[in-house]
Amino acid sequence: MINELLLIGSVIFIFAMVLAAYKFFGKTGLYCMSAIATILANIEVLILINAFGMEQTLGNVLFASTFLVTDILSECEGKKAANRAVWIGMFTSAFFLLLSQSWMLYKPSESDWAMGSIKDIFSNTPRMLLASFAVYAISQLFDVWLYHKWWAFTEKKFGSKRKFLWLRNNGSTLISQILNTLLFTFFAFYGTYDMKTLISIFASSYVIYIFTSLLDTPAVYLARKISDKRKNN
Repeated sequence: MINELLLIGSVIFIFAMVLAAYKFFGKTGLYCMSAIATILANIEVLILINAFGMEQTLGNVLFASTFLVTDILSECEGKKAANRAVWIGMFTSAFFLLLSQSWMLYKPSESDWAMGSIKDIFSNTPRMLLASFAVYAISQLFDVWLYHKWWAFTEKKFGSKRKFLWLRNNGSTLISQILNTLLFTFFAFYGTYDMKTLISIFASSYVIYIFTSLLDTPAVYLARKISDKRKNN
């Protein structure tokens, strides 16, 4: 039960921090959250846990928060700002990949105690980061594109630019997450785990993304209120 409680707590904490970043620092805060999330999610994804009756990787909640970030930016700051967050995430992933691999080129001193653990963790990271880098770019750019396609559809259909936020938010994220989960699971883990485990990772990851996508909708509404208040002051 501890894993389940920790995951629920993570969703609340991470989404709350995204909103706090936007409230206090505007879109700059969201750019920072995108950079932090892409780096930490690529470390967390190395850990397998059991929760809610499923075997799953950590990092799903953090990575889901990057979709929340781009949806808030799309809704409140525009498509250009949302795409900028994606490119920032790609830049930080590439920087972290190159820097973390350079650590293992050093010859540690006799009193070093950390290098063995660093190698155990980051020797597997390049494949994860390369897979994440490619999948992140594809799925996030697709998500931003689809968000605005849904927005154009609802505005044309219902004559309102503000209505049906929940539809464009969930309609873009849920579809994008299928693409993201499928590509990342097989790019990152194919050959590492058997097919049964791969399917389990895919299924459990997408189930988590369904719940996080539905749960992030109130956060997008709150972000729009924050944006409206800022614009009216």
